[in-house]
Amino acid sequence: MASAAYAAPSAVELPGDVRMMQSAASVVVLAALALLLAAALLWVARRPLFDLASVRVDGDVARNSAATLRANVGARLAGHNFLTLDLQQARAAFESVPWVRHAVVRRVWPNRLAVTLEEHQPVALWAQPDGNDRLVNHLGEVFEANTGDVEDDGLATLQGPEGSAPQMLAMLRRLDGVLQPLQAGEIERLTLSARGSWQVNLDGGAVLNLGRGSEAEVLARTERFVGAMPKVNAAYQRPLASADLRHSDGFAVHLAGLGTAPLTGLAALPKPPAPAVKPPPVAPRRGAARMR
Repeated sequence: MASAAYAAPSAVELPGDVRMMQSAASVVVLAALALLLAAALLWVARRPLFDLASVRVDGDVARNSAATLRANVGARLAGHNFLTLDLQQARAAFESVPWVRHAVVRRVWPNRLAVTLEEHQPVALWAQPDGNDRLVNHLGEVFEANTGDVEDDGLATLQGPEGSAPQMLAMLRRLDGVLQPLQAGEIERLTLSARGSWQVNLDGGAVLNLGRGSEAEVLARTERFVGAMPKVNAAYQRPLASADLRHSDGFAVHLAGLGTAPLTGLAALPKPPAPAVKPPPVAPRRGAARMR
């Protein structure tokens, strides 16, 4: 019996224009599906279920009340809900509030926000050339806030080149301990010139020119000066008016009521005036005539 051979039909290559039409149709279908999916997501995102119901704020809130936060942040959160809110923009909104240093914002399903705030801790004032003083926090960062909020805190004022706040804050903390034995008052103002020279104004009225040098050199000069002052105070009992520590071999000291003199030893200071001694009354001699 003869067997019949079967040949499989060969694939027929479609014309180029047909293949192009099929590719275009596939793209259109995919685009339509993507649009439908996007529309569906947008419809879901706008459901009242995801409207922000509350914003809980924790952390440092000593300087800002709920009303202050609402006034500064509310407008920037308006128009967004749980799903459409950009957390980075929300964080920036909270960090734009005065006194807020850092904010962490997270979503709490299905319609709440949780915010944790870190406030600036002011430790000094930062003097500005235009008179609009700013503040320095405990990390040496300069920030803007109402300086009237800390006018009763007795903060020292720092004045120096831009970017020098961290260096000046570190020096302020070191000098505060070094100058305590002087008992001439607290540091009211610390100034760093563009050439690197330090000056201290004490709230007792004294002005100390500490000169230039590394932090260790300036502190060493100041410690030597403070160590020499108890003998001066004991001998003259006059309040300190000013001192110049920029001399290589000693200090120039000005005491209230006395002139300025270099201090390389106690003998260099003018001697205190001797107290006037009133002579005792002379008793009349016996037999002496008395005038009437």
